[in-house]
Amino acid sequence: MDWKKEIKLSDLVGRKRKPDAPAAPQPAAAEKPVPFWKKEISLGRKPKAEPATPSEPAALAPVADEDWVREQLAAAAAAAAAEAPTEPLASPVAPPPAPGVHPPVPASELPPQPKEKKAKQSVLKKEISFRRKPKAPKEPKAAKPPKAKQVKQPLLKRELSFRPKPKAARAGGPKAPRKGRAPKRLVGLKIGASQLAAARVSNNGRAELLQVAREPLEPGVVVGGELRDPDALAEALKAFFRRHKLPRRGIRLGIANNRIGVRTLNIVGISDPKQLANAIRFRAQEALPIPVEEAVLDYRILSEWETDEGERVCRVLLVVAYRELVDRYVAACRKAGLGVVGIDLEAFALLRSLAPPRDESAEAPEAALVAVAIGHDRSTFAVSDGRVCEFTRVLEWGGGALDSAVAQALNLTAPEAEPIKRSLSLGGGPAPEGLSEDQATAAREAMRRQVQTFARELVASLQFYQNQPGSLGIGEIVLTGGTAHLEGLADDLQRLIGVAVRIGDPLGRVQVAKRCKQAEPIGSLAVAIGLGIED
Repeated sequence: MDWKKEIKLSDLVGRKRKPDAPAAPQPAAAEKPVPFWKKEISLGRKPKAEPATPSEPAALAPVADEDWVREQLAAAAAAAAAEAPTEPLASPVAPPPAPGVHPPVPASELPPQPKEKKAKQSVLKKEISFRRKPKAPKEPKAAKPPKAKQVKQPLLKRELSFRPKPKAARAGGPKAPRKGRAPKRLVGLKIGASQLAAARVSNNGRAELLQVAREPLEPGVVVGGELRDPDALAEALKAFFRRHKLPRRGIRLGIANNRIGVRTLNIVGISDPKQLANAIRFRAQEALPIPVEEAVLDYRILSEWETDEGERVCRVLLVVAYRELVDRYVAACRKAGLGVVGIDLEAFALLRSLAPPRDESAEAPEAALVAVAIGHDRSTFAVSDGRVCEFTRVLEWGGGALDSAVAQALNLTAPEAEPIKRSLSLGGGPAPEGLSEDQATAAREAMRRQVQTFARELVASLQFYQNQPGSLGIGEIVLTGGTAHLEGLADDLQRLIGVAVRIGDPLGRVQVAKRCKQAEPIGSLAVAIGLGIED
């Protein structure tokens, strides 16, 4: 057997090998175009063709056993004949590797791992729904506690306080005042029975009086401190502020009425501020004939001390006014377009206009200051220890009582009697022009009888004050108001009461601006000036 004879595949399968000829390229089978309307329409994207992996040449293993090769080739030929291939072989089959030798498998022969593709559904076949997709349930949030709703009270129903509001403390300590900053200016407004009076005051260091104005008020609008015609007062205030070119903001209003109660109370054994306020309201029901639910209440602690048993005692100044009384004045001012920033008692304003408050470190005086502002139909009586008002009341006597006395004595009307009253002297003297001696004497005697009535009212008020615990002696009485300038009135009162009486000067506490035109008599503006001063 010739081992060197070349073995060919054609000899094994019984077919002779034809001479090698170059393989002609076979044309690709022409595909018959499919009509457009027969094509399947799909709105989905076409799958991308997978990139072909470059083939690597396979290395043939060396032949180790010829008999084994023959057996393998015969088995391959039998398998090929059974499958009946229709296409000619393009290239000879490489001999299989010898047993015991494991050739490396080329990467090109590894079958690609098929990727799992999700079948995309056509948009035309999807179910269309116009309903919103249900949202995933959210975790419930923790319920917040409901906030307490604060009910805003209207301005006319708010609790009235006669004290200035405390300023909120700023972070970083107190801030130094800026230079050139506009000073705080107030317009004190006094509404009397016969006139309106206003004083514009600048509070920058020492108080400076910038402007004063006054004007008669129609009779019947205010009677005895009670506002009878709010609409008429609103119209009068509009004309008054427009005519005198007064600012309509920063108005501090003064009130005085017998329906305003002022008392001094001693509260023992209470140190907590809230308990003290409740105790004061309870004592107010006992001391003043005003229901607390219908009243505006304010108080100020005058002094504190401890007893021998160690109990704390507070001396309190209590002020109570009917809310309806205050509301009517505030409503009239608002209707006139005025911005009311504060309401004060005329008694407190009167004391501010006459003397500055005493320093707390100074020794307490032995005698009290008594101030009286004589109005048209009533007078304000106030007692001060030099620091605060300790007692006040409204006296039902005014300059109008003298007008009525002269009118009755001479058979005249009150407006006709007023100029005669101003020209008469209670101390005597010649008769004014147009009056006989008998008429002057009759008018003078009628006025003196009214002064005696006024003196009795003052004495009764002084005695009531001195009966209060901790009261001071009476040093002097200071008169203000238009009627206070009546010649001989102070001397007659001093003789009747037995206490020194003088005319007060409301300009002693203020510096008068050059442009301010002073009105005579200035005493009728004392309360208005005091309302404009900020201590």
